Amino acid sequence: MKVKFPTLLPALMLGMSVLITGCASSPERADMQGKLVVTPVGPEYKNEVTLAKLNEILGAMELTKDQRARFLYERGVVYDALGLRLLARIDFHQALKINPRLADVYNFIGIYYTQEGEFENAYEAFDGVLELAPDYDYAYLNRGIALYYGQRDKLALADLRKFYSLDPSDGYRALWLYLADVKVHPQTALQTLAQNSEHLTAGQWPTELVDFYLGRISKTQLFDAAKVGVQSEEAYAQRLCEAYFYLAKWEMARGHDQQAANYLRLALATNIYDFVEHRYAQLELQKLAEKQQDAEKSAAASH
Repeated sequence: MKVKFPTLLPALMLGMSVLITGCASSPERADMQGKLVVTPVGPEYKNEVTLAKLNEILGAMELTKDQRARFLYERGVVYDALGLRLLARIDFHQALKINPRLADVYNFIGIYYTQEGEFENAYEAFDGVLELAPDYDYAYLNRGIALYYGQRDKLALADLRKFYSLDPSDGYRALWLYLADVKVHPQTALQTLAQNSEHLTAGQWPTELVDFYLGRISKTQLFDAAKVGVQSEEAYAQRLCEAYFYLAKWEMARGHDQQAANYLRLALATNIYDFVEHRYAQLELQKLAEKQQDAEKSAAASH
């Protein structure tokens, strides 16, 4: 799931469309033990063109303070999409020095804190987002995820329930609500997900993910659904990134940690850096590694 951040990039790219048009290619894939895999996606040409344009604007044009702050934010967004998180953070912090009221920037910084396990700082950043922009609905998702990984389960559920309520037709919102709900209400969470699925449109990709969790389709059917309607290698990789992550969470819930770790590595291998599922796959792997280390220490202590 790609979180939508307000940007000026479409306007910036206007007039450069001739430079970035091209033919969509069929995704390169193979069947590996029942799991479809995809060639990792490289940097999009349009992102490289946008980055070059932003560098030119920031380096050569006379800008007001607000303009410079906004273009630094825009360049940070591109760096983030390319997986260049350190460069993105530098631009985001420079933007905040110029204009400390950029809610979009606090949102990104909160995400980075969550990825690094600095949860208190993440909560503070997302609180700042909602102070500056109370209608910023994705701040509820991102704060909910931070609370989820920070083991503050009831607060996470409240935020993700709020996020879901703002668009019950979104399968991703239903799925994240379930992931939080099952930690608080393990006996009824699946029933709640089934009820929420009634608001989803059959045949859409996010609905297929929900249907898998509900046992309505198999893994094979889920991977078949990932191919339906995609017109580029990138679009296919995005769906696989999502499928791998949610399959990993499904396997973890059943105690299949090794299978979960394999799926998480596959999610990371897609290089879809700006998707929620890619952002937190590494954090999930770290949690699995810590769990294994704790188990090994316990086993050693018992001998």
